[in-house]
Amino acid sequence: MRRATSEIATGSLFGIALNYQGLLQSRLAEFNQPPYQQPPLKPVLFIKTPNTRNGDGQPVVMPSGERLQPGPALGVVIGKDASRVSAEQAFEYVAGYVIVNEFSLPEDSYYRPAVKAKCRDGFCALSSEVVAVSEVADPHNLTLSLLVNGQLRQENTTTNFVRSIPQLIAELSEFMTLHAGDVLITGTPEGRVDVQPGDQVVVEISGLGRLTNTVVAE
Repeated sequence: MRRATSEIATGSLFGIALNYQGLLQSRLAEFNQPPYQQPPLKPVLFIKTPNTRNGDGQPVVMPSGERLQPGPALGVVIGKDASRVSAEQAFEYVAGYVIVNEFSLPEDSYYRPAVKAKCRDGFCALSSEVVAVSEVADPHNLTLSLLVNGQLRQENTTTNFVRSIPQLIAELSEFMTLHAGDVLITGTPEGRVDVQPGDQVVVEISGLGRLTNTVVAE
């Protein structure tokens, strides 16, 4: 059974950076240089603030003088409060899944995602329905596609996650309680593209449907 996002996905929006193998591998040389010295040992977490919330069919405002990049992602909706949950128990705390387009300005640092790049108004579009866990046979075998004006610009699969959904829930709930209605944005793959005012941007995830937004000028 599907339920409207407004009913059960109203909590905090937590993003995970560098959760696709290709993206992580592309940055390894950088991470081995000062000041980092090594790749991240824990999930790189950022927050999409409430003002970033946006919906299917809604416009996304491109800030004047900036570059805008969409970010196709699978969102995991927490179904009940989760604190110190083991990976083996993690799916018991998942209500379902949403399609996310995690818009951002280009980032200089993956270790410290910039608020001004991530948290502009309307920069996190979510599909209007939550697809129940029972309707998705394997969330780690889904194809994500980004289309701009009908042209395929980016494609990847959740088989390429660095950390699985249970791993993410276990590691995050170790130090903070995830509440019912929170959404984990499981990461955007490598190959982000620029979009322009007037572009129609669509994220498709196999079995979940599509999320459509149009870019407008500020």
